[in-house]
Order: sequence, then C-alpha cells, then structure tokens
Amino acid sequence: MSIRLLSPLRAPISRRLFSKSAIIAQLNSSNVKLATSHQTQLELARSKFTPQELELARLTREAKLGWLKNLPEKWIPYLELMRLEKPVGTWLLLIPSYWGITMAAYSIAAPLTTTLGAIGLFSAGALIMRGAGCTINDIWDRNLDNQVARTMERPITSGRVSVPQAVAWLGVQCFAGLAVLLSLPWECFYLGAFSLPFVFAYPLFKRFTYYPQAILSICFSWGCLLGFPAVGAPLNLWVAVPLFISNWIWCLTYDTIYAHQDKKYDIKAGIKSTALAWGDKTKPILKGLTVAQAGFYTMAGVMNSMGPGFYISGAVAITRLYKQIINVDLDDEKSCWNAFSSNIQTGFIFWYGILFDYILLLLGFL
Repeated sequence: MSIRLLSPLRAPISRRLFSKSAIIAQLNSSNVKLATSHQTQLELARSKFTPQELELARLTREAKLGWLKNLPEKWIPYLELMRLEKPVGTWLLLIPSYWGITMAAYSIAAPLTTTLGAIGLFSAGALIMRGAGCTINDIWDRNLDNQVARTMERPITSGRVSVPQAVAWLGVQCFAGLAVLLSLPWECFYLGAFSLPFVFAYPLFKRFTYYPQAILSICFSWGCLLGFPAVGAPLNLWVAVPLFISNWIWCLTYDTIYAHQDKKYDIKAGIKSTALAWGDKTKPILKGLTVAQAGFYTMAGVMNSMGPGFYISGAVAITRLYKQIINVDLDDEKSCWNAFSSNIQTGFIFWYGILFDYILLLLGFL
C-alpha cells in the first residue's frame, strides 16, 4: 500500500481557496485601517481651524480653478498638484530662461528661428518641471500644509490625491520633462542635471533653516545658465554668473514677500522662512537687495555689450521693484499676493529690453 504525501504546493483546493480568501480579507482589512487612519489624521488637522477659515480656503481654491472646472473632475486634483490654476510660478520660472536665451542669442547673433525654437522648448519644459517641483513640494510638505489654512485645500493634504498617486504622477511629469530636455543640446542636459538636487531638496530646507528661499532662488535662476547652450552659445561666465545672481536676488525678494502671507501660521507650524528671519527689517533688506540686483544686472549687460534697450528697460523694472517694496503691506495677505504676482510684468519688462537689442542687432542697427 502506498502513501501519498501532499506537497504544500498541492494543498487541497478548499484549503488554497481559504488561504487566498484569508489573504484578501486581511489586505482589505489593512486598507480599511489605513483609510480610517488617514481620515482620522485629516479630521484632526482640520480641527485646528475654524469652520470659517476652512470654508474660505475651499471657496478660494474653487474660485481660482478657472478653466480647470471644465475638465473631468478626476483630472482636476492632479492638475492642481502642478498648480496649473496658478500660472504665476510657471512664468517666474520661465522668464529667467528668456533672459538667458536672448542674451546668449545676442552674443552670437543667433538666427531668430534658433532663438524661437529654444523659447518654445523652454516654455514647455518650464510648465512641466514647475509642476513636478510643486508635486515634490506637496509630497514633502503634506504634514506642514495641513497646519496652514491657505494650503489645507491642496490635493494631498485634503485627501483628494494619495501619496502613491502623487508619486506616480510625479514620475509621469519627470518623464515628460526628460523628453523636452533631450530635445535640447546635450550641454543643456548635463547642466540641467546639476539643478535636480536643489529641486528635490528645497522643501526640506524650510524645516531647519530660515533661508529656504535661497535654495528656491537657485532653482528659479537656473534658466539663466541653460539659455546659453540652448542656442549654441558658449557659456560665458562673465555674463551668465552676474545674470544668474541678479535673478537669484530678484527671486529671493519676491518669494520673501510671498512668505509674509503665511507667517502667522508658519510660526505655529514651525515652518521657517526669510519672512520670519527678517521680520520688521524685511523692507530695508529687500531695498538693499534690489540695489545689488541692479548692479549685477548692469554688469551682465556691460559684459555682453548690450544696447540701450537693455539699460532702459532694466532701469524701469528696477524702479518698479523698488516701489513695490515701498508700497506692499507685509501684514496683509492680499497686498503680498498682488505684489508677488506683479513680478510677472516686471520680469517681462526686463526681457523686452534684451529682446529689443537682439532684434536691433539682427536688423543691423547694433
């Protein structure tokens, strides 16, 4: 008589089905517990604010959706992660690239088609990578955003997008950004790669230093450098470095004004910024920085042999920045936002002078 030994791999069907059912049940139970835990954390975070503050945050978010309201509802939170409803940041990231591209094109008298092609690629890249940067920021800051009424409605903090979903969406954006970068000269790829540590690390700096704006300003100024290889021009450090520093100071200035919007919440949450570091001394410091910005911007123009348009538009833009610092009410959120967002126009004023000189050069007047 033979004895058949049942291999563990050939267990009775009923036992295997039971084991599979048990595993599924356990997974479902774990998912329920995670969802319940997340819901509890969300409710705890919301309890820190008054109903009026939460309602105002929700209404403000919905009012700013604009054209996103016409899209499928499931898409909206992901596009909010990219801040597509708030294009100010995209423009402020893109404008320095316009400066760098056009000054580089001026230095070698690059054909207009080359310059326009670079501008088009950088425009697409800025839209994508600014979105990726905001997604990274929201992933890192999800436990800080829930302590500030204005950011409580962000997709991850409000529970409309999970962290794994946000990470997957970040991967999609990075892949799209890489596709744009690979369309540019290889020098742009290598130079652009050096900016990535700053992009990923920026959200962490507000936890242990009062100067996270210094890191953000590096990220937002990188386009000044990338513009040179984008049009096939050599990276002239005598031009690129002062242009970079000028934009770095400009970004430090407007982002400090931006940070004043949330300072009362940041103090409670332990979030650090130049707004808190400088406090009542913010305006005198920003005025001094703007004077320094003017000096570095002028230096870049002199080293690149720019024409009259550069200096005229630069003077207008610097004057506008100086008046902005004088007039902004750093204790009023709306005033801070209006001053911050007005920097789009200021950035274009700088660029129009560079563009004017470049066109004069192509026409043979310079």
